[in-house]
Amino acid sequence: MDDELVRTLLKEQHPDLADLELKEVVGGWGNQMWRLGEDLAVRMPRDHGSPASLRKEHQWMPELAARLPLPVPAPVRLCEPSDRFPNPWLITTWVHGTPAEHAPVTDPAAADVLADFLLALHVEAPTDAPASDRCDLPPGLGFPEVQEYVGRRDELRAVWEDAATAPAWDGPRLWLHGDLHPANVVVADGTLAGVVDFEEIGTGDPATDLAAAWILLPDGAADRFFERYPADEATVRRARGWAVMRALFLIAMGINGEKGIPGGKTHWGPAGRAALARLL
Repeated sequence: MDDELVRTLLKEQHPDLADLELKEVVGGWGNQMWRLGEDLAVRMPRDHGSPASLRKEHQWMPELAARLPLPVPAPVRLCEPSDRFPNPWLITTWVHGTPAEHAPVTDPAAADVLADFLLALHVEAPTDAPASDRCDLPPGLGFPEVQEYVGRRDELRAVWEDAATAPAWDGPRLWLHGDLHPANVVVADGTLAGVVDFEEIGTGDPATDLAAAWILLPDGAADRFFERYPADEATVRRARGWAVMRALFLIAMGINGEKGIPGGKTHWGPAGRAALARLL
């Protein structure tokens, strides 16, 4: 996938957009992305799982985007497979700001911004909405090498075991983002300016999103977040377990980057270690 392919596909399927400036965006996991003009983005799946995710986004995100208090990538056009590219691809709105992986949130008031966003997102979903595959805590914490690397294995496992033994979510199926970490939010003037990458959009336990209170916010802001977002004790316990997992994942990606392993991201390591410090 390169600029020439994207330009050709635009000319074939959306000629009214084909002359806009096109610039590849470095990063992304399941999808490769280009900025299209000032206010649009092109997302093309790298693997076989993402095409179904893009169709899911196209179906459900317009309604969600209309009522969320932060900018999110609203689908503009769903582009169909062709001889040149065998998967569907998506044109969405562009969310302005700098990814938090490059410009961390520093304003404590971002706790209120994140809480308001998640309160607006976490509403009961329709019965035919897709279930999230990221709302049940896995059977084990994992990342044993990373636990040894950070040197706080017993403390980490205590948080995890407390989360794993907390009562399960027995409320309604709520809409979830499912993958809130520094690469999936953007920042302006030290605070949250938008949320991106709704590839994991689904329904279930809000705890998986509430982990962002420790993963995204600056030191000391988690308490302020939970003052604004009322969550019961069991949900907070499960959220802390998710936060441990996400922090270890960020550190693992950082270690992979240091080793030169493809897909590794050196700059994710400090974000993961900072999140663990806030949790513990």
